[in-house]
Amino acid sequence: MVFMQGTRDELAHPELLRPLVERLGERATFKLFADADHSFHVPARSVRKDADVRAEMLDSLAGWIDAVIQLRG
Repeated sequence: MVFMQGTRDELAHPELLRPLVERLGERATFKLFADADHSFHVPARSVRKDADVRAEMLDSLAGWIDAVIQLRG
């Protein structure tokens, strides 16, 4: 399982999800995206742009998929 969340997510605070991920152990991966909210938008004042977060998300997801394929192969 992969959990991807913004550090500014007001609907699901990262500290509430972290214990679940820890209980799941090696079956779970938890990736936080700096400055992103629940929709993975960043504030206009941020040096990052939404596109930067989306690119980071895609890279993280691709890396996670590759790792799962390696485990199963």
